[in-house]
Amino acid sequence: MNKQEKRSRPVRKAVIPAAGLGTRFLPATKASPKEMLPLVDKPLIQYVVEEAVASGVEEIIIVTGRGKRAIEDHFDLSFELEDALRASGKSDTLKKIQEIGGGARFCYVRQAQAKGLGHAILCAAHLIGNEPFAVLLGDDIIDSETPTLQKMISLYERFQAPVIGVQRVQQSEIHQYGAIAPKALEKGLYQVLDVVEKPKAKDAPSDIAVIGRYILTPEILKILEATPPGINGEIQLTDALKTFVKSSPMYAFELEGKRHDAGDKLGFLKATVEFGIKNQELGNAFREYLKSLKL
Repeated sequence: MNKQEKRSRPVRKAVIPAAGLGTRFLPATKASPKEMLPLVDKPLIQYVVEEAVASGVEEIIIVTGRGKRAIEDHFDLSFELEDALRASGKSDTLKKIQEIGGGARFCYVRQAQAKGLGHAILCAAHLIGNEPFAVLLGDDIIDSETPTLQKMISLYERFQAPVIGVQRVQQSEIHQYGAIAPKALEKGLYQVLDVVEKPKAKDAPSDIAVIGRYILTPEILKILEATPPGINGEIQLTDALKTFVKSSPMYAFELEGKRHDAGDKLGFLKATVEFGIKNQELGNAFREYLKSLKL
């Protein structure tokens, strides 16, 4: 099978790294996975899984670590709970429970040490195989009418090349992200000429930051294997992307909709308020409550 045939395969698999320690949310995450923190009535990771499934992904590969068993239990069947809900006539709640995961197949692999996003992807390499794949970071919750990943998959099919999600940020914040050197192609679409991991503001190639959505091709796995540890002694995906673009095309899609950084306490609180207001069951009452506060 030649390289072109490999790249023409549909995007069926998604990797969700979930082995982080969640230190920004301690002590809440000392014994509970950060990915299971509830955003209104669903854990953070479920929003990401739902985006992937709505985009046509069939297989979800979750990279976990010690103390993350709750993630596997959440997406597993729960016969006792379903029987109890059925017996008590709570059909609406039962339906919500049965819809968790959306019918996707789930695979789990351990990342024994937190050695970076690139290392997490390598832990799943044997499950990815020679196929294009998506990577979704659970800290980035994107509220968009059309799933962001679906749009990115369409661009992958158009260009037959990797596509990464990006967003403009304040220059003072660019040091928190990977930044791209862009070549504008059309509104919200760029060719990536270079990628720099967490640059100082004065050294950043642009104010366009890499956000937690990627469509990658299997060639990136070989590059990651040869990528030495970078910042914080971690294998950085950004470093591998930097190597990739030296010899192959890569594109960037400027995210539409509202992105919430739920990996940050303030971002998580903001997301809770906005999703709470939009919730069909609670939204009106919650909005009235917020109006009543004397802030």
